[in-house]
Amino acid sequence: MKIHTRSSAIIGTICLIASLALTTASADEPVAERQQTKVVLTQVATAKNPIAGAAGPGGTVWIAERAGTVRVLGERGLGKPVLDISRETTIDGERGLLGIAFDKNFKHFYISFTNLEGTSTIDEFAVKRGKIQPETRRTVLTQTQPYSNHNGGDIRFGPDGYLYIAFGDGGAGGDPHGYGQNLDTLLGKVLRIDPTGGKPYAIPPDNPFVNDPNAKDEIWAYGLRNPWRFSFDARTGDMLIGDVGQNDWEEIDWASGRSKGGENYGWSQMEGTHPFRGRPEPANHVPPVYEYDRNGLGCSVTGGYVYRGDEIPGLKGQYLFSDYCDGTVRALQMRNGKVTGQSDLGVNGGEVISFVQDGDGELYVLAIGGSVSRIDPA
Repeated sequence: MKIHTRSSAIIGTICLIASLALTTASADEPVAERQQTKVVLTQVATAKNPIAGAAGPGGTVWIAERAGTVRVLGERGLGKPVLDISRETTIDGERGLLGIAFDKNFKHFYISFTNLEGTSTIDEFAVKRGKIQPETRRTVLTQTQPYSNHNGGDIRFGPDGYLYIAFGDGGAGGDPHGYGQNLDTLLGKVLRIDPTGGKPYAIPPDNPFVNDPNAKDEIWAYGLRNPWRFSFDARTGDMLIGDVGQNDWEEIDWASGRSKGGENYGWSQMEGTHPFRGRPEPANHVPPVYEYDRNGLGCSVTGGYVYRGDEIPGLKGQYLFSDYCDGTVRALQMRNGKVTGQSDLGVNGGEVISFVQDGDGELYVLAIGGSVSRIDPA
């Protein structure tokens, strides 16, 4: 999963892209503090280690629990599991059921999990009348993980209709195998595939490395340590990635919705905008649009979403995120891939492990301890 400490030890309950010219906002050089939009967190359900979620058919919200169950959020909280793979996964290290996603028309449902051997696995189910069809299950993609941490595991469909998959650098600490900068592995990358275009999937012909014999065709972006949560702006298509740092810096990376892919976010030669262990900065390094140090309470960034709902007009267009150790929900105001303002929204979600966006663009906060909360106007 996502959790990061100075020694790669487990925290709490978890054994748990701008152009080159863009300036990175940091804790040392803070951007303007904007007037705070007042919000509250309304707890709408309690789950067992909720870890990921997705907007589902018929305006529903589906919530994944780390041990392997998926439940649908209703007026009375979460219903009975609609999927249970708890016998196929394990919660040792940072493993488990790590991500879920629907395709655009809710015809297929995808899960991202580590199997009993620790292998990252993406499986697909057909969906009919809003229900998973278990007999249609098939495995789309697998990736061996050398260690039990930095699995990544987030999955999401982009505005182009392709499935994007985030994998960490394989684990341990300091990227001992150099996977972040190695284009001959899927580790430390964001991938882009067409899951229904081939058996078991197809490679989009415009992926950035399809003509490079020394690179994996699936790669969309690289140089990532543990891209625990990423998302697309529902209006612009921009991609934002919360990449968990090693010892000192947490970062948020950005890529325009018009990007052709191929961004190198620098790990493990860079940690944020800072050389890692004296290594040289890659010539094509795309620095983060925002970073913060770990001198305060923060230790592990939890990427969120650009708010596109209607209930909180003051947050329109702002990117919401948090930190697993700090729990404060924060917002970045951005323009053309540059942070122009930031704010503390004055609410704390606890051990924030993920955000969920519903079909109307409203946002939910998941805490690994169990709470599922909606961000509402105060």
